Amino acid sequence: MFAAANAYAPDMPRPPSLPYVLPFAAFIALLAGLPALGLAPRAELALWVLVLGAVLLVFSRRVIDLSVGNIAGSAAVGVGVFALWIAPDLLFPGYRDALFGMDGPSFPAQARTDPVALALRAARAVILVPILEELFWRAWLPRWLIRHDFRSVPLGTYTPFTFVATALLFAVEHGQYWDVGLAAGVIYNAWMWRTKRLGDCIVAHAVTNACLAVYVVTAGQWQYW
Repeated sequence: MFAAANAYAPDMPRPPSLPYVLPFAAFIALLAGLPALGLAPRAELALWVLVLGAVLLVFSRRVIDLSVGNIAGSAAVGVGVFALWIAPDLLFPGYRDALFGMDGPSFPAQARTDPVALALRAARAVILVPILEELFWRAWLPRWLIRHDFRSVPLGTYTPFTFVATALLFAVEHGQYWDVGLAAGVIYNAWMWRTKRLGDCIVAHAVTNACLAVYVVTAGQWQYW
């Protein structure tokens, strides 16, 4: 009986939402649980990359479409969102702390001169996060809100409710940066609506995060990490 169950398990169909939702769920779980383990920064970051990379590879590789229709436009969108992300703090220094309160950088001081820790943190931000977030926020959630059989809904299908709801929830995910997170969510949603391609949104998101990573490290603006 046990052998029969094992033989059957590989053939059991996976829920269609799983490849889109599980990587994001793993990201949230790691965000909540890893600090409690008290790991050294390099070990914690390595675990981030290994777990998220494995989840994407095992569960999501068949739905990750990296084909890009407008590489220049996607890169420009990414740079624009980066500029928008840091602009309020440059124009109005201290406003975020005064209005929202700030917990300080989560990236530990001892890791800021560790090239391995920096590389792992950048890999998480530039490679893994754009894929798992775009799978969830642009490829799955708005389509699922339209119809639970979301695979019958084309990528980039627009309705006012799904556009606004997705942008608002994306803002909530970004905590104290909810204001610029909302603006970013609106822009990424609009880019999905315009391109109808997951790959273009992943590239735009990756360029934003790459620009932010360079800015954080070169300008010492660790509050963004």
